[in-house]
Amino acid sequence: MCMNLSGWQYTLVHMVFKALKLILGLRSYIWMGLFFPLHMFGLQDSATSTYYVRSVAFYNLENLFDTSNDSLIFDDDRTAEGKDRWSRIKYEKKINDLAKVLSLIGRDVRGTSPDIIGLCELENQGVLQDLLIHENLAAEDYGIIHYDSPDERGIDVALIYRKSSFIPFAHKSQRLLLQDSNGYRDYTRDLLIVGGMMDESELYLLVNHWPSRSGGESRSRPYRIEAARLNLRVKDSLQKKNPDSAFLLLGDFNDNPTDISLKTLLKSRGKRSDIDENGLYNPMEALYKKGIGSLGYRDQWHLFDQILVSQNLLPGNNGGYRLWKAGVFNPPFLITQEGRLKGYPYRTYTSGNYTGGFSDHFPVYLYLVKKAQ
Repeated sequence: MCMNLSGWQYTLVHMVFKALKLILGLRSYIWMGLFFPLHMFGLQDSATSTYYVRSVAFYNLENLFDTSNDSLIFDDDRTAEGKDRWSRIKYEKKINDLAKVLSLIGRDVRGTSPDIIGLCELENQGVLQDLLIHENLAAEDYGIIHYDSPDERGIDVALIYRKSSFIPFAHKSQRLLLQDSNGYRDYTRDLLIVGGMMDESELYLLVNHWPSRSGGESRSRPYRIEAARLNLRVKDSLQKKNPDSAFLLLGDFNDNPTDISLKTLLKSRGKRSDIDENGLYNPMEALYKKGIGSLGYRDQWHLFDQILVSQNLLPGNNGGYRLWKAGVFNPPFLITQEGRLKGYPYRTYTSGNYTGGFSDHFPVYLYLVKKAQ
């Protein structure tokens, strides 16, 4: 989707889309969802510079299960006979709702849904296929990277990507091996590792869904520390082989940006000036310190859903993509409007009761920009 234009061709395209903007009332100047005028980014350069824009998102889907009973996992609650009375009507409504959310993330800026989306809490590849053939997403032509995890509930992580924006060349599911206090295996989600090309830039994505805080934050903390160590080993190993590659670590970490797993183990930092050559920048840390969260629990906001970026994706580094901004996607329709959970994400289930919402998490996103040659 990267095209080279001569001066008169670019002027013609600019004039056409400027006219369309006036006719259709478009909110921003967009060419194929990629080219934007410089002033939108506050970047210092000549007035004629334009930038490619890519967007990356992550969304916890809150138990996207089909209606079939899988004898190999504990999905009995999400069946028609189970506790949740999970029917085909409820399933199709959730597919419709989630497709709507994914189609709208970043659309006000780029005019299209994200180029890359990490997902968690989905049962299998079948539910992903149902999601992507929905009318809100079918035209985006997303590819799927998914592996079945050994998680006891059967929930997995996955990556979907626009085929015209990102070309995977390698992917792997890496086991997170945990033991409980009695020495028995504690089965959880795998780490999904994907390497690919975004235009001419090599990019690795590590998609996470770390162990929950079930049993208490301090009691479960060692599990998330092990998850952080796994991410660090994988990242360091890949960086040794590909020192110029960029990295994004995204997922539901079940920890906040200031917790030990991220600050001490992964050495993520909320200030760009604090990042060393192999460090990670966490744009979500500043949001968290402002009181912004992706989920609420016991009258407190948490920002468990995060996207961390490698040092070479920060402004001022190389001529490739660099971070513009990150945020939490929380439009009014995703927010509970009344009751004790007012202001929090509008959930599918609350205290075991069906409420017909979207998810108990808000999605998060970031934009990457690169000067067009």
